[in-house]
Amino acid sequence: MGVFEDLVGQDRAAAVLGQAASAAADVLAGGRGAGMTHAWLFTGPPGSGRSDAARAFAAALLCPDHGCGHCDSCHQVEIGSHPDLTWVRPEGLSYSAKQTRDLVLKGAGAPTLGRWRIVLFEDADRATEAAANALLKAIEEPPPRTVWLLCAPSPDDMIITIRSRCRVVTLRTPSTEAVAHVLATRDNVPDDMAWFAARAAHGDVGRARRLALDEEVRRRREEVLSIPASLTGVGECIAAAERLVKTSAEDADAATATLNEVETAELRRVYGEGSSGKGLGKGLVRGGAGALKELETLQKSRATRIKRDSIDVALLDLVAYYRDVLAVQLGAGVGLANEDRRREVETLAAKSTPEDTLRRTEAIMICRERLAANVNPQIAVEAMTLALRDPRVPR
Repeated sequence: MGVFEDLVGQDRAAAVLGQAASAAADVLAGGRGAGMTHAWLFTGPPGSGRSDAARAFAAALLCPDHGCGHCDSCHQVEIGSHPDLTWVRPEGLSYSAKQTRDLVLKGAGAPTLGRWRIVLFEDADRATEAAANALLKAIEEPPPRTVWLLCAPSPDDMIITIRSRCRVVTLRTPSTEAVAHVLATRDNVPDDMAWFAARAAHGDVGRARRLALDEEVRRRREEVLSIPASLTGVGECIAAAERLVKTSAEDADAATATLNEVETAELRRVYGEGSSGKGLGKGLVRGGAGALKELETLQKSRATRIKRDSIDVALLDLVAYYRDVLAVQLGAGVGLANEDRRREVETLAAKSTPEDTLRRTEAIMICRERLAANVNPQIAVEAMTLALRDPRVPR
């Protein structure tokens, strides 16, 4: 399996990608290479490993041994330093047409080492409409050795003209057993903690690893799951919403503060700040102020995205909580994602009806939609917490 061994619970997808890597080698040897194409779309729910699958496939295409996992080429792909791999991670709320056109130019060049030029585009669904059209042109008329690997939650997140020109690889949510096994064997997590994290992460390997290894992540999860029991009045609902939004803002600040400082200092240095010599003053050279303003805009967009992503993780934890409540109410007999809160879940299940639980779940999903539509987070979350307290109130 080589590079595909790290794909948790994705045996079918790994087999398809392995066959395609063999077909790609056939193309390089002058054959037809049936099963290989120039554009791929990796889809699946959050945590299914879309970017991991795309990275593994890139390694298999660039490796002389179809992805052995041990050679220099595979190692370079793993750390993102391979000269023929362009790895794009959109940091803001969207990916602009200008950025996409620059990316298309990078992808148009011939491969440095003679195999393939690969563009791995994470979160391709964040491309604006103009950016998607620019990307479409590159996919419609690709250079002979360029391969596009796009990642998105669903095929429907990409415009149909791009989707129709890609081979779709659909990933599934890994089972709790598979995630727990990975944590126990690769991260040396004790079995009890591994199973707890696997259940709580709902199949998201990355989140499961953070839950298992970071006590602060577990503490924040506990704060989120304590929200339903705390919603005893309107004041408590407003306070709970404020705490959730404030915590998400602090997460964003913590995640971006150091990076922002480094990026700003580097840009100032590039534009001559602190340099001496003819034509150089103490400040920035011409063009520096504009570049600095553009960087600040990008940094603000990135902070907003991280804040929204943090809130979204909390909302998904709440969805799983009410899913457990509904499972108890319906006597589904399935394992609970929040087994550690079984008594609390059973108490709420006894005090409410399945219809109430469904309305509460719908309120959370509406909140997610509002946040995606740029509604003020405080207002959106307050409306949600009020609906969680009384699911019959209008939203």
